[in-house]
Amino acid sequence: MSYVVRYGRMRILGACQAAPGAEHPRGQRVVVRSDRGLELGEVLCPLTDRAARTLDRREPAEIVRPAEGPDLDHEKTLPPLEKQAFGVCQELIAKRRLQMNLVDVEILFGRERVIFYYLAEKRVDFRELVRDLARALRARIEMRQIGVRDEAKLLADYGDCGKPVCCNTHLTQMPPVSMKMAKLQKTTLDPSKISGRCGRLKCCLRYEYDAYREAEKELPPNGSRVETAKGRGRVMAQDVLAGKLVVEYEDGRRIIIGRDEVLAFEPRSRGGRRPDGPGDEDPDDSDPGIDE
Repeated sequence: MSYVVRYGRMRILGACQAAPGAEHPRGQRVVVRSDRGLELGEVLCPLTDRAARTLDRREPAEIVRPAEGPDLDHEKTLPPLEKQAFGVCQELIAKRRLQMNLVDVEILFGRERVIFYYLAEKRVDFRELVRDLARALRARIEMRQIGVRDEAKLLADYGDCGKPVCCNTHLTQMPPVSMKMAKLQKTTLDPSKISGRCGRLKCCLRYEYDAYREAEKELPPNGSRVETAKGRGRVMAQDVLAGKLVVEYEDGRRIIIGRDEVLAFEPRSRGGRRPDGPGDEDPDDSDPGIDE
């Protein structure tokens, strides 16, 4: 039987094959042998076809045994070694004047390798650094370049909502987020309010975006001509969740109406000016807060 197991500093979700007849309850700590080496992990659930489609495409791992006292004691010896390795790497980076920012260090449970996570704006030639680290630490060295969202996944603790950051709890992939999502949800566009610990737009802006899009389809778009019992007018704004429209009538009145009050509407011409002025386009490809 196979299980979904979470392991590694980056909280990898992998399919792990258990020994014949062995059963592992949710939350049990286990020793697994992955494509990286021997690691400690946590059992999440039995592997189903649906769960398998959401997992990273990695080589299947193997559950070696449930983690017992000696294994947990051995795990406690790794953080001091990681701290030491971090200091050694920092000194070597400064010595060689490499343009990279060391973020974190991970020593696998089986100590087969030491993984260094770093940020860099440009490609870094770290071949000499790896040789120096291998001599100093007497271990196999892996250098992994990460992005700012991955940095938050490694180091961040709590978000503005008061809960642990999503990237360090349940998110396994970092979906792209754009200013268009914030605008549709009528969220403040103040960068300091909609940016997460990584400095990018908050991942939670995507959570309800699809629901907003579906609700938006039921409303006449901004700029369209509408026919109501009170006369003809133009849609000036939408309240997507409430299903309301701000309509400016031909006599200059602006009235809030429900979508059920719209008898008919004509979409605005493709080349027409938006009612809130030119230049108010969704800045999907120009806003600095958009993730690549």
